[in-house]
Amino acid sequence: MQVHVSDLRQGYSGRVVLEGLDLELRPGVTGLLGPNGAGKSTLMRTLATVQPPLRGRVALDGVTIEGEKAARHIRRRIGYLPQRFGWDPGMRVRDFVEYAAWMREVPGKLRPSAVARALSQVDLADRKQERMSRLSGGMRQRAGIAWAIVGDPDLVILDEPTVGLDPRQRLQFRRILAELTDTTVLLSTHLIDDVAAACDRVVVLHSGRVLFHGEVAEMADRAADGTAGHTPLERAYMELLPDGEREL
Repeated sequence: MQVHVSDLRQGYSGRVVLEGLDLELRPGVTGLLGPNGAGKSTLMRTLATVQPPLRGRVALDGVTIEGEKAARHIRRRIGYLPQRFGWDPGMRVRDFVEYAAWMREVPGKLRPSAVARALSQVDLADRKQERMSRLSGGMRQRAGIAWAIVGDPDLVILDEPTVGLDPRQRLQFRRILAELTDTTVLLSTHLIDDVAAACDRVVVLHSGRVLFHGEVAEMADRAADGTAGHTPLERAYMELLPDGEREL
């Protein structure tokens, strides 16, 4: 899915969070970096059609999303995992993921295999009968990832999906991303090494504005000697921040 955002203004409770934002996404994995309060979650909610823009244009595959009818139609092609997601405490893992497949209008005959595949991808096939309320935090997060990818949506939006995952599970998650070859994925994270390992492109957001948008390797090449950070990508990220935020 091609995503085009132009002159986006977005906010809530009278506070403007994003202002004049332009962005383009295409198939592949794009990492979204930025400090707390940069507007990452607000941008993701907007792209997921959860929150309509205050101003500007959001177009998915050339179709401008205007009004609830257009948003409802395109949501079938979007897998969105917010930073905090809810579930029915009595719901079993399989039912939780199947509900997402139903929302995306996966045909009934194909739904069981789609759910089984998503659960297998996140290594929860043996937990499908477990109640969501009894899962550990990491397992629940993996169920959320299955929710986002079931039915092979064209656009997958993941807000801090690796929170609560152990190192092995983070490697599994990177493998899942590598398998989404024809999907447009936007991945918000504070873990720069996940961006380096799993993303083709990266967007750096600060105070509601884009500081960088391009290839991961291009950003790493901008790393300056003497800047805080252990890797070229970390140093390049710190170099993009305002002067007062570069020191550790």
